[in-house]
Amino acid sequence: MAGNHTVVFNEQNFEQEVLKSDRPVLVDFWAEWCAPCRMMSPAVDATAEALAGRAKVGKLNVDENQSLASRYNIRSIPTLLLFKNGQVQEQLVGATSKDVLTRLLEKNL
Repeated sequence: MAGNHTVVFNEQNFEQEVLKSDRPVLVDFWAEWCAPCRMMSPAVDATAEALAGRAKVGKLNVDENQSLASRYNIRSIPTLLLFKNGQVQEQLVGATSKDVLTRLLEKNL
């Protein structure tokens, strides 16, 4: 459930891919059973495609990575966190559009 430019984040790669990234990183906290998460998937993938090379966009399955979901206090999904320099800069909760995601990332480039 990820496009060509969409990274799959997990507990093994999160520190390197997200916290140590030299680019802004948008993390989509989602689950397979979540209908709004599945509905948003094309917008996340399109954002990853549009900003490839400038920002990193990916998905983190909360069922498979419960310790990370807990660490970032994810209480409902979809939740999107924007990381820059290893710190959370912005948070979006609920389904949203590619335009909103793109603007969020572009203002943090």
